[in-house]
Amino acid sequence: MPFTLVIHGGAGNITPAIMDSELERQYTQGLKDALDKGYDVLKGSGTALDAVVAAISVLEDNPLFNAGRGSVFTKKGINEMDAAIMDGSNLAAGAVAGVRHIKNPIALAREIMEHSGHVFLSGSGAAEFALNRGMEMTPDEYFFNQSRYDQWVEIRDTNFTQLDHKGDNLKGAVLPNPGHKFGTVGAVACDMMGNIAGGTSTGGMTNKRFGRIGDSPVIGSGTYANNATCAISCTGHGEYFLRAVVAHDISCLMEYRGLSLSDACNVVIKDKLVKMGGEGGLIAVDANNNFDFCFNSAGMYRGMRNSEGKELVAFYGA
Repeated sequence: MPFTLVIHGGAGNITPAIMDSELERQYTQGLKDALDKGYDVLKGSGTALDAVVAAISVLEDNPLFNAGRGSVFTKKGINEMDAAIMDGSNLAAGAVAGVRHIKNPIALAREIMEHSGHVFLSGSGAAEFALNRGMEMTPDEYFFNQSRYDQWVEIRDTNFTQLDHKGDNLKGAVLPNPGHKFGTVGAVACDMMGNIAGGTSTGGMTNKRFGRIGDSPVIGSGTYANNATCAISCTGHGEYFLRAVVAHDISCLMEYRGLSLSDACNVVIKDKLVKMGGEGGLIAVDANNNFDFCFNSAGMYRGMRNSEGKELVAFYGA
């Protein structure tokens, strides 16, 4: 039976001008490591859900990406993480926001889905649940990354909020892009049984205040999965993805208008979102193993591998 895994490591101003051969090598290896882990799950008759968690966990453990170990610093100089996962076979979902010291937030999101009786936990309540479930915890030092810290130091005394993928704050004022961090990670998969799943994990925005939460952990905005339509994981300027309910909108276009996976993604990302001023992208898969990378930014860290032997790792726009 066929199966497919698709991953992303963030979308934005990703061009050859900001990369060199060593950075390309590191990002390529990071994406391939995640593909290897998730693909092995699917090849061994594992579930789409297992594959998504496995692939995202590898990306969370890689400080190149703004999730897990590579999470950026908030206004208070700490790391706060969000994640979500959804099972397309039964519409079960789990999400977590504003947590610290959790080694793999995507694993906590799954634990919430399967054992909390709830969908979405946040902050201290989510931390208490994680402790009760024996989730792996790590100290602040685990999340310290000098380049992430330096990026925060540049703007910590301002009210600017540095997006992962470009230099805008929430009111549109522009700062130079101060590094090579492009944010959110995610994975979607279709397993041998024809079930699909999607997940997303992020460290959010540098210098964010007020407990800000973006689209990544919000079911229907940054993450969604339904066997009848598609599994989606988004990355980009979260405020726009929240307002456009991007992930669920794509599912609705497929369900109610009969659009193909690719056509639905293009309508939302390259038309609706652009008209709103939103930048970013997504990865998608359906239960027939069709997949898509769709973004309106200069590039997106992305990769896929399927049972037919097709494999792709790419950064820049097509």
